[in-house]
This record gives sequence, structure tokens and C-alpha cells, in this order.
Amino acid sequence: MAYDERVANRIRGALAAQPLVEEKILFQGLAFMVEEKMCICVRNDVLLCRIGPDEYEAALEINGVEPMIHNGRSMKGYVFVSPEAYATREAFDRWVAKCLLFNKLAKSSKKRK
Repeated sequence: MAYDERVANRIRGALAAQPLVEEKILFQGLAFMVEEKMCICVRNDVLLCRIGPDEYEAALEINGVEPMIHNGRSMKGYVFVSPEAYATREAFDRWVAKCLLFNKLAKSSKKRK
């Protein structure tokens, strides 16, 4: 598991006002769970953003944004965002806002026993 601590700290700061945030090792990186739902993740210096299916196609039009492929399947609603696509503070804040907006609509995963 490798993640850029500076990027993780930026995410921590952006999520500081959220009531329930946990950090977990997921997707070969550090995931930030908001209200017990995966919201955003950092792997190396790339963000994995859970933005939902409605934002997915438009997000893929942005330079530096790639679909998440898992077991050969495109995971609609999840995108990898390279540093070039969140280079400015405004761009970074927009990605976090998209993740938080979808987080309110997302369903929690079933708890594993």
C-alpha cells in the first residue's frame, strides 16, 4: 500500500467538517469513509473518486481522469483522477465536493462478518 501523505493530508483537511470520517486501507491506498461509505481514496498521488453514475461520463471527458477497472469491468461511478486534474485548489475542492455530494446518496456496503 502506497499513498502520498501530502495528498492524504489535503483530503483530511477537506473532510474535517464531516461528522464521521474513518480511514481504511482499501484499493491499494488510503480510503476515506464518510458516514461508513467509501467517499474518496488516495493511491500514490492519484485520487479514486466515488462520484456516482450521473457524473461518471462527464468526468471521463476531463484530461487526467480515467475509469476505474476492477476485475476487467469498468466500475461506473468511480474514477481515477491524476494530479494534473486536481492541480489547483479549486479543482481539488470540486472533486471532494463531487464525492461528498454522491456520498449522501450512496448506500452503505453490507458489513462483513
